[in-house]
Amino acid sequence: MERAKEGEELKSLAANLRNFDGVKRKRAISDFVKRLGNSDLVGNRTIVGFGEDAAALEINGDNLILLAVDGIWGRLLDADPWWAGYCAVLVNVNDIAAMGGTPLAMVNLASTQEKEICAELGRGMGDGVKKFGVPMVGGHLHPDTSYNALDVGIVGMVKCDSVIVSSGAKPGDRVLVAVDLDGRVYPNYNLAWDNTTKRSEAEIKKQLDTMVEIGEKKLATAGKDISNPGTLGTFGMLLECSGVGATVELDKMPVPRPDVAEQISFEHWLKMYPGTGFVLTVENEDDGTECIEIFRDAGIEAAIVGEIDGSKKLKITNGKDTATVFDLDKEIITGITSKGRGE
Repeated sequence: MERAKEGEELKSLAANLRNFDGVKRKRAISDFVKRLGNSDLVGNRTIVGFGEDAAALEINGDNLILLAVDGIWGRLLDADPWWAGYCAVLVNVNDIAAMGGTPLAMVNLASTQEKEICAELGRGMGDGVKKFGVPMVGGHLHPDTSYNALDVGIVGMVKCDSVIVSSGAKPGDRVLVAVDLDGRVYPNYNLAWDNTTKRSEAEIKKQLDTMVEIGEKKLATAGKDISNPGTLGTFGMLLECSGVGATVELDKMPVPRPDVAEQISFEHWLKMYPGTGFVLTVENEDDGTECIEIFRDAGIEAAIVGEIDGSKKLKITNGKDTATVFDLDKEIITGITSKGRGE
């Protein structure tokens, strides 16, 4: 897997990541959030809302409730309904973990009139519940729609002083990428990296608890779980939310072992949704080193890959040439800034 792209190749990689469907489909969020206005602030309980992997709500002096919902991308559901059901659990659990929290329970909304698809969605969610140890406590079924869709909501909890947000990165922070590389390209959907089906429930819990430990030790200034926009697309959303920029050194990015890496290009890898993957920012090298040790102890490879600056641009470099993936002064990903609103 060649990472150090030269000159024009580097510019082409940046353009392809910027125009990836997993990134472009996020832009519609901006108009929707504008129409919602300040609705996330009603009731005076919201600590953080729009732009985060989960909203954090005040309930008492010690803990925050975390609340999130995720819909499964239609192309994934069409490719493999069982995997869609399983991933509906996985992505929601990761949203809570990304905030340094512990997931408590989920509910689902399924829409399909096809009995076989409905059965596979249910089977996939059931297998996900067993694997991740988070109960599915209710839901709603539309049995007569002309389309197939699946959405899952989740509730979690985090200590008030341990929550990890997307909006805390600042110039001078180091950029850290963490991914469980012990996996495979999922056979029926090649934008998914499957590391979790082969792991035990105990191994997965240990991996998710890495973010709880990082939050409690206050090692991260910001963080997100890597989602449909891929590694750099997700990191771009973190930069947008924080109102900063960064330069990422491609040669330092964690990649799969050589026998797996030969099956996919570096660009493809950067677009994939890893089953367990996070982008973080940390204040200094020492905090980064401690995070890397925590991740590696749980079987997750991690590396410091760059540094935050005030440019509002996400740049990639091969050590000689540099290309811009996102210029957040001129374009949006979701349009949500650290103020929680589109500019």
